[in-house]
Amino acid sequence: MPGSVKAAGQIILIEPSESGREMLAERLRMQGYAVTVAPGPAEGAHLALSSPPTAVVADLWMPGISGVQLCRLLRAEPATENVPVVLRGPDGQRNRFWAERAGAAAYVVKGHMGDLVRTLSRAVTSSPMTDDFFTDLGHADTDIRDRIASYLDNALFESVIASEVRNLSLCGAFDRLFDLLSQFVCQVASYRWMAVVTETPARLGLHTHPTRVAQAREEAIRALQLRPDIHTIIVEDDDAYDDTAGREPMVQPVTFADVRIGQMGFAGRQAVGDQEEQIVSIIARELGGPIRMATLVEEAQRLATIDPLTGLMNRRAFLNALDIEIERSMRLDTPLSLMLMDVDHFKAINDNRGHASGDSVLAAIGRLIVKQARRVDLVARWGGEEFVVALVGADSVTGLTAAERYREAIQRLTVLDHTGNPIPVTASFGLAVLESGESIESVIDRADRAMYAGKTAGRNCVRVSPSTQRTYGQQAAAAAAG
Repeated sequence: MPGSVKAAGQIILIEPSESGREMLAERLRMQGYAVTVAPGPAEGAHLALSSPPTAVVADLWMPGISGVQLCRLLRAEPATENVPVVLRGPDGQRNRFWAERAGAAAYVVKGHMGDLVRTLSRAVTSSPMTDDFFTDLGHADTDIRDRIASYLDNALFESVIASEVRNLSLCGAFDRLFDLLSQFVCQVASYRWMAVVTETPARLGLHTHPTRVAQAREEAIRALQLRPDIHTIIVEDDDAYDDTAGREPMVQPVTFADVRIGQMGFAGRQAVGDQEEQIVSIIARELGGPIRMATLVEEAQRLATIDPLTGLMNRRAFLNALDIEIERSMRLDTPLSLMLMDVDHFKAINDNRGHASGDSVLAAIGRLIVKQARRVDLVARWGGEEFVVALVGADSVTGLTAAERYREAIQRLTVLDHTGNPIPVTASFGLAVLESGESIESVIDRADRAMYAGKTAGRNCVRVSPSTQRTYGQQAAAAAAG
């Protein structure tokens, strides 16, 4: 039946203790409040939902239904979501914490009547007046308990979903995060495709059925308004459905500290799944932290392996990668050449042109090396003014040709100092071809010796380590003959 506008100063007092019930009610009436007394939380909730008051006063801990549960129920119901609830109980940080988390307007220590009156005055003043329609609930105790159970079940469901997403913070990389996310989401929702996009760096994670990859990527790019060439991480398996059509994709922002860092897209099937929209909303809401953590870990790993001036691998990362290439070379019996280069007269460039000019030279050489290198080669800044390239599949002849190409490209390089004047740049090269059973340290040492032989010979030249003058074909022929 229709209800009336909340009467100003109408209080529902829930007080299980019969001895203190009327005394407290009378004290509040003396302050001008119209007080309705309820002996228990179920009755009080029934009264509040039937005819919302200006405020509710209840104990934090009550038999059957706690003040925390009562407060959460009233917050969840449209009729009472704006009704302030003042909880009372023993003094203590834990009690205040629970009252605050339950959404109580305030927590007052029992027996402090002055605090209660002042708190109610503030709550009544700030409480918005409403003109809603309400319905009598009938069997109060059963209905209220059912409502609380339903609310707690829903809160538990949301908590479990949120917890699963938060656990992804430990992934350490976005591709692994998205893979694990897809494994989880497909258990709680059914879809044609699910996508997560990050803005910095720009990348798209897409989970779809193997037969629908192209179609799903096109739909995701359109729904999320992305560039067609965005880097995409594809997870394809039968956990996503191969439906040719379905409902319009849902798109939710992904934020961290109130800043949007990405989006989540969800293309459901034709039939609406149970709690699907709620699930997607919860996941998108909780996903910002894990994505931010993965991005920070990836950036830290990148900075640990990349030389900041040139953007090339640093020495440590290069040695790790070279170790793998040497093992592959030994296993497959394919050649591998190591080329060390040192910028000529670099100290003079720093002394005469300034360290900024020296940095410009190193950065320019770094860019040039990347352009000259093949995709299979390993390129790094070795340290100071030295650079290193592992020429995969190159014997001494191929390696020497490549080294000469690098040398000539550096000699043609144009770098300007701060005054706009060109800086002459050349480099000396040392080349060593990996021998059977040779260690990393040995091949690097031979390349280093060859490079310094080039320095001694007048710079701007290539020298090959004497022990590797023969090509791999010649070595194989010599081995066969022996």
